[in-house]
Amino acid sequence: MVWLPWGSSEKKDGPPKTADGAFEAPNRTNRAKCYAARDAFFDCLDANNILDSIGDKQSVLAANKACGKLNEEFEKNCAHSWVEYFKKQRIVNFQKEQTIKKIEAEGGEIFAPGAPTKR
Repeated sequence: MVWLPWGSSEKKDGPPKTADGAFEAPNRTNRAKCYAARDAFFDCLDANNILDSIGDKQSVLAANKACGKLNEEFEKNCAHSWVEYFKKQRIVNFQKEQTIKKIEAEGGEIFAPGAPTKR
């Protein structure tokens, strides 16, 4: 067996693992911590006018410089797949809001399938 000096990629903190190495499903407390860390990180991004924290290298650097500690907490308290999903969803939601505003400004209406109609 060979010892590799740079260590393993396991986090010392974060979601606990089961005996087979998989992460345990988050309980209510873990989800609350994840959501709180996400909200704090996103509030910091908003305060610094940063939308995308995963896109190009420049935006990643700006996000890390302004909100690096909060990003670490976010990544520590949430599963990697959740972190990636939330960061991408932030961008999608912003784009959706901008599209809706543009359509409404041009006098159009938004129709959602299955949504109740105005009478």
